Amino acid sequence: MIDKPYREQLEIKKAYVNQQLKGYCSVDGVIGMAEPYYYRNKVHVVLSREKARGGKKGKIAAGIYEEESHRVVAVKNCLLHDRYADEIIESIVDIMEKGRFEPYDEDRGTGNIRHILIRRGHVSKETMVIIVTGTKVFPGNKNFTRELLKRHPDITTIVHNINDKKTSMVLGQNQRVLYGKGYIHDILCGLKFCISPKSFYQINSAQTEILYGKAMEFAGLTGKESVIDAYCGIGTISMVASRYAGTVTGVELNSDAVRDAKINARLNNVENVKFYNDDAGAFMEKINEKPDVVFIDPPRSGSTDKFLSSLIRLSPKKIVYVSCNPETQRRDLKRLIHGGYKAEKACAVDMFPGTGSVETVVLLSQKEGRRLSESIIRP
Repeated sequence: MIDKPYREQLEIKKAYVNQQLKGYCSVDGVIGMAEPYYYRNKVHVVLSREKARGGKKGKIAAGIYEEESHRVVAVKNCLLHDRYADEIIESIVDIMEKGRFEPYDEDRGTGNIRHILIRRGHVSKETMVIIVTGTKVFPGNKNFTRELLKRHPDITTIVHNINDKKTSMVLGQNQRVLYGKGYIHDILCGLKFCISPKSFYQINSAQTEILYGKAMEFAGLTGKESVIDAYCGIGTISMVASRYAGTVTGVELNSDAVRDAKINARLNNVENVKFYNDDAGAFMEKINEKPDVVFIDPPRSGSTDKFLSSLIRLSPKKIVYVSCNPETQRRDLKRLIHGGYKAEKACAVDMFPGTGSVETVVLLSQKEGRRLSESIIRP
């Protein structure tokens, strides 16, 4: 996709979104970026040692897995990555070569450093470097940290994360801070957010502000509404909605994200938001008070049947569905429409230029005069 002219990319995404939303609603176009490059504030590379002939040791490759394989394809100066993040990765590879730090080999159980993950504040420019090892120990980490800070003294924090499982997940459960406080801050929609290693934060900050603006426009909040923000992450949508709603309740399964969300509320002196650490579906089953508006921003897999059934039972006046996967969004829209809702309008925002992905926002409202019966609620 990145090899196509940007206007053509947007037209392809428009056609894709309208195909997925056909029969429900449509979009007039996809809101793109003026400069669709170097936008990713989260950069991840996997490491391996390249094979060399004659028994010699190959170079360290930092990049991505080749499709349907575990062969690492080296990537330098990616057009989508934050440029400073790529500079740091290049320095880390050089430090590894000169300091004899070996990439982790999952098959042989040798080496150490498995992934590099870098998070950058779009506005703050604060920088977090996460070194993921395949072993519990990180020999030479003090020398490694010292040399990296010597080359990049403006790094805010360095974290050692341990992932010794055979998994496609990048980060493991355990980690320790090697330098700094273990988190960074950034400004989004005029609000300050604390971001820790495992917390979800949209990768394209400029487009996120447009996306959230559209979500708030669709919600049409007047300052009196009770709002639920499902899959709330570190509370970005919750915090933005708090400016326009009466009360906001955020629910998120990731405990690290909920901790950050509570910190974020205090950072911004927001008092009309509460956050709960729970599965979104389980949480919705427990409550009986009807919210006015529910924001949904689920993972790519979409919402669960448990969540959607509970949402239909609670019957909020409006549902604002934000999605990074129009295909699972279509599946969930079908469920909600059978449950007594209609899709009013939709918007598409290009959060991921150069890729085939696109973000969508759909507004649903209750169908007038339709009573929600138990037969409708059940699948």
